[in-house]
This record gives sequence, structure tokens and C-alpha cells, in this order.
Amino acid sequence: MLSSKRKLPPSLGAYNVYERIPKRGPITKRATDPESIWQQINPSQKLQWQDCYPDNSGKVQCARLLVPLNYSIPFSARNQASIALIRNPSPYSQNSSDYKGPILFNPGGPGDSGVDSILTNAPNFRMILGDAFDLVGFDPRGISRSLPLASIFNSDAAQSTFYSRLSAYSVMNASTNSIAEFVAGAHILGELAEAAITGGYLGNINTEFTARDMLTIVQAHGRDKLQYWGFSYGSVLGATFAALFPDKVDRLIIDGVVDADDYYQNAWNNSLIDTDKVMQAFFDGCFAAGPSNCAFYASSPEAISQNLQKIYDSVASRPISVVSNTTNSYGVVDYSFMRTYTFSGLYEPYIYFAPLAQLLAALFKGDGRPFWDFVQSKNASVNIFNEEVANLVITCNDGNLIPGTVDDAEAYFDGLRKSSQFADFWATNRLMCSGWPSLPKHFQGPFTVNTSFPLLLIGNTADPVTPLANAKKMSAGFAGSVVLTQDAFGHTSLTAPSTCTAKYVRAYFENGTLPPEGTVCPVLGSLFPVSGNGTDNTGNA
Repeated sequence: MLSSKRKLPPSLGAYNVYERIPKRGPITKRATDPESIWQQINPSQKLQWQDCYPDNSGKVQCARLLVPLNYSIPFSARNQASIALIRNPSPYSQNSSDYKGPILFNPGGPGDSGVDSILTNAPNFRMILGDAFDLVGFDPRGISRSLPLASIFNSDAAQSTFYSRLSAYSVMNASTNSIAEFVAGAHILGELAEAAITGGYLGNINTEFTARDMLTIVQAHGRDKLQYWGFSYGSVLGATFAALFPDKVDRLIIDGVVDADDYYQNAWNNSLIDTDKVMQAFFDGCFAAGPSNCAFYASSPEAISQNLQKIYDSVASRPISVVSNTTNSYGVVDYSFMRTYTFSGLYEPYIYFAPLAQLLAALFKGDGRPFWDFVQSKNASVNIFNEEVANLVITCNDGNLIPGTVDDAEAYFDGLRKSSQFADFWATNRLMCSGWPSLPKHFQGPFTVNTSFPLLLIGNTADPVTPLANAKKMSAGFAGSVVLTQDAFGHTSLTAPSTCTAKYVRAYFENGTLPPEGTVCPVLGSLFPVSGNGTDNTGNA
């Protein structure tokens, strides 16, 4: 697993689509913080790299690139956006025959920061890809350090207050009025967005224009074709680029593949096909690991599942209050909290299943403090700017309008529940657009094209939000593309290390070699590593 392990959600209250990690509000950076470097970088139509983040473990350089805010009209001083970029440069000179150019990365979201991704992941990407490439991350338009920011609130405080309120209804069956309350909140978001869009820039924050930004970035590097590795929502961005510019594809990997048609339709029907398989892997894996290696062990996988349901029922009727001196925080462990963070653990089961078992064992005894402290400790290491609003803006700008009524929302939720037990959490992806204003839609497909070089698609055998079936479906539209299957639970190939997957990824970028059709790569590690520290803390069969 790469070092940028998916973190458990830092707090309730925002709606990050494929990286379903709720986000906290914007952070104001101090002048002494490394983020202050961005105030010293002048935006330009040429890439002017300068050293940044001196405390980072690997050498990185930063730049700001000016791009058209609206690609439908000529570039001008009034029609420009500034894209924040970071690179971990190849040690080879650009004139060297060993240098193979930049690879762009997108970590997903939409709304996740590509700058943060390279800051965290560059050493591990370098291990996979070797020294021939510059590793380039960028904050897509509207996100984090790129300007103008996606914004619909008049202050950070207003945004934080609103999302704190709306988070109470982010799990659709937490109460009898959760759906109605959430739809009402979404209509407020829509009204705020409509006011911001009128005469403003918000309508230009969308996936098509971000794909065009990527071509501008490539051209600013003095190259004609894109090399790219995109994860989760980044697969929508990559597929959109390939469909828009099929003759501009050099090497393009989409990993943890979203059904782009489903995404642009704002349907969200094809995401949860394998979610319950990953949850079942927790029950099966815990039982197989035994009481010495799984703290939530019980006499059978069914018994473990039943014990988890008992916790859900308990905190739904009797939420647990926590005041923690350890993390200097306080709050309530209730049904929404439990559903949110249990679901989030499915993203990286090789990292989180064992600690999740320990936290559940404590909860089974009525102690919510370990679970609370664990979440808050992850909170402290997360660097978030405006990802929750950016996610909302991009998703709703991209997707088709939905009816936006409570009746439609309830019917949609009822249908989604047939796919997975976690429909109660996932439904917000569509419903948050319930009140979104009507805008002209940008590119939405089709995704049937013959690219200048075949795509490589990667999917896990059981991914909680981007099932393998999506990779196979999308591959059918891109002539000559190949699906590489990683035999793993969790989200994207980053969920666990695989020397097999790494070998094929490097070969693809270095010399264009695609894996044979039907290749399945094993991963290293297990869901419940042998430690000898676990005990049966439930006391229940």
C-alpha cells in the first residue's frame, strides 16, 4: 500500500463522492506555514518551477499556470484561472534519453488535492515508476490552492455551520425525516449556488474544462500527448480526456474505475455492486483470524455480523457521549457516526480492519471513547481546504438535473437499497444535487473511441464504490484497452501493495506494454495480520 492511505473521515458533514471521506471546513494558513509559499508564486502561462515544501521527504517544486477560465471564449485577463501544480522531478535532464516526461496524477474526489497527493505519495510512486518521469500533481480548477476557489458561502463560518447542521441527515435512515431534511438542505445549497453562478465563474468548474486544463499543462511542458494516472473520480477525468482528445493519449491509466455514463447521468446506480462483499470480508476475515488476531471475534461470521448490528441498534437508541482529554475534543457516537466510519473502513481494509475490530469491541462494551479518539487522531493529520464545496459544485455541474423532490429522493433510496446495505450513506451523492440550478451541460460522452494509445484500466475484485464491472464496461468503449484485475478488497489498486500490479504499471508507462487479457494480480498482506495482541472482547457467540 502506498503511504497515502485513505484516512478515516475526520468529521461529519460533507459529501466527497468516491473518496467518501467527509471533510471539515476551510483552514486558514499561518504565514509561517509551508502553504505560504503559494503567495510568492506568480501565475504565468509558462511553467516557472520553484522549490517548495522544504520539510518534505522528497524534492518538490511548485508553479502556478494560467489557463482559460472559460474555454468557449478567448483567453484574456478577465478570463483566466490559476492552476496550482507540484512536481517531484526526475533526476534525469530533460535532454537525456532516459527522461520520459511528466506523468499527471489525480487522486479523485472530485475535490481532492493533487498537490497533497504528490506531497504524500511521491516516494511510493517513484518506487513503482522509477526515475524516468516527473511526477506532477495539480489542484483542479476550483480546488484548494487553485484560483478562483469553488465557493457558495459568504464566510468560512457560515459554511462550517451549515455543513455541521446538514451532517445530521447524511445517513438516510438515521431518522424518519432524514431524507426530507437532507433534500431541504440541498435546496438551500442550490439557491446559494444559483446566486454565485449568476454573473460569476462557478459554472466553469466542471470536468470537461479540467480535462482541457490537463492538455494545457501538457503543452506547457512542451509535449503533445498526456501521460496520466487517475484514481476513482480521476477515472472520470481520464476517460473524459481520452474521449475529448483521443489523439492526445500517450499513456493513460484509470484506476478504481467509475462508470462515467452513470456519473454524468447523476444516477449513482452502479457504485455499490460489491460493497457488501467487502463488509462480508470483515466478518469472514475476523472469524478466520481467531480471537488472538481479531478483537471483535465471535463464534461465526454470522455472529460477528449480528454483534455489529447490535452496536448499530444500541447507539441509535442510546448514543454515547464522549469528552476526551486525549484528543481535546468532545462529541456523540451515534448511528450516523457509526455508519459513516464503518463504511469508510471499507476503503482500505488491509489498514483499517484490524483497528476497526478493536474499536468495535470497545463499543460493544459501551465504551465509545476509543472509536472517537481514533477518528479525531486521524483528523489532526488531514489538510483540507474547500474540498466539500468543490465536490458539490463539480458533481452537480457535471451531472444531469434530478427532480429534487422528496418523493423522488425516497423512491431513489428505496431502489438503491437493493444494491447494498450502505445505500443509506451513498444516496447523498445524488441527493445533494436536488436543488441545483439548471445550467448548460458540458461534455458528457460518449465514451466510445479509438485512442492514439490503448488505455490501461485497473480494478479490484471487490471494491466498495468502484466495482470491477465498471472497469470492464468502460474498457469496452476504448479500443484496444485492457483491464488489469487486482485480487484485493478495497478502493483502487492503492489499497494494498502488489509487486505484480506495480510491475505492469511500470511496464505500461516505460515501454507501452499492456498486461495480457485476463491478468489477475495478487496482493501482499492480509486483512487481519497476525499480531498475537487481540482478544475476544465481545464475550458473545
